Amino acid sequence: MKKLDKRNKIGIFDSGIGGITVLKEIIKILPNEDYIYYSDSKNNPYGDRTDEEIKQLCDNIVKYLINKNCKVIVIACNTASSKAADFLRKKYSEMTFIAIEPAYKMVHDYAYEKPTLVMATKGTIESEKFNLLLKKYDNHKTYLLPCVGLADRIENGDKEEIKKYLIENIANYKGKVENVVLGCTHYPLIIEEIKEILGQVEFFNGAPNLAKHLKDILEEKGLLNDIGNGKIEFKDSQNLKEKEEKFFKILEEKL
Repeated sequence: MKKLDKRNKIGIFDSGIGGITVLKEIIKILPNEDYIYYSDSKNNPYGDRTDEEIKQLCDNIVKYLINKNCKVIVIACNTASSKAADFLRKKYSEMTFIAIEPAYKMVHDYAYEKPTLVMATKGTIESEKFNLLLKKYDNHKTYLLPCVGLADRIENGDKEEIKKYLIENIANYKGKVENVVLGCTHYPLIIEEIKEILGQVEFFNGAPNLAKHLKDILEEKGLLNDIGNGKIEFKDSQNLKEKEEKFFKILEEKL
């Protein structure tokens, strides 16, 4: 493994481009850093894969990011975080990993009394990590919705398919919930579409808190870069040019 003082990038990975919702929050408070974003579109979605498959996929990505001189790696995929974060931290003990997780604790802290819908992949909802979180902060007014296939539809960008999916799967929660936990990093990309179905609900997303935590860790370890203009490098596991163009287009819109 390369020495820490040679590492100068922040690595971020997701099963697709959903992690862009995490990256944009990080850039807001860490604009001087250099980033490399890895989109694993070849193996998307992760939510339907076995734990061992997810660990192997994440292991391969981490090896790539370490070889690209990353000083810290952000797991910007809830499924990967819940299934592989502990494995990666144990295997790569010299590397710092920051892992996204569903913002269910925020409901406990800020809107405990309100009925809540947790939207996430099947893999995240069934994971031990999420169920421990739920058990600890359960407001006993929570609906769990495994959104099988939704991240895939968002990745493909078919707005009609997304709208159809939401009508079929979340319309019956209208008037029943006031909070919506976005338990997949793809889902913040369709907040407006969700609002059209559910009305004025409050959204909870773990990305802003992750960004603050990342900054704290970099400061603590003396790895913060506070000068210069940060650069962003994009890598897709299928080397799809259209995926790269879409990534930078969405990032520019979000920022």
